[in-house]
Amino acid sequence: MVRTETPVCEFGKPAVDFALPGVDGKIWTLDQCKGEKGLLVMFICNHCPYVKAVIDRIVRDAKELRDYGVKSVAIMSNDPTDYPEDSFDNMQKIARELNFPFPYLLDETQGVAKAYGAVCTPDFFGYNADLQLQYRGRLDASRKEAVADARRDLFEAMKQVALTGQGPREQIPSMGCSIKWKDAA
Repeated sequence: MVRTETPVCEFGKPAVDFALPGVDGKIWTLDQCKGEKGLLVMFICNHCPYVKAVIDRIVRDAKELRDYGVKSVAIMSNDPTDYPEDSFDNMQKIARELNFPFPYLLDETQGVAKAYGAVCTPDFFGYNADLQLQYRGRLDASRKEAVADARRDLFEAMKQVALTGQGPREQIPSMGCSIKWKDAA
């Protein structure tokens, strides 16, 4: 597993539209996912130890952000060929077990991850009501192990975005396993 950090936030960059299948059997678009005050787009997967360490916090924060008008969506873009834990069946299982409060979508072609510039899991893209990028940072100080009482960087940033339309200027990159890209044919 290659550890990767996310690039610096490109403030104002527009969200990329998509139409992806969800674990609930629906096809989801960007417009269907967005909230009144913003949208959190998360690239996650099932096998990554960085995601596993914080998935309960991701679920908690997504639930609480709804109270601020920010909705969330999770996208799985890994090639499950070498990582069967990331299969669609396992995505459905994890979403059910953890009661995901957001759509969990499969990016089988990996085109959405590439369009967003996603590099790792977890990789967070926080947008304001106009779907302009305002946050590209970490969830909190946790890495492969959850840090007790860590400052909730992502939650606080998205709360600020919901209230002001602007994200914090100081952001600490997210870190995780690199996205498992398909071999070029």
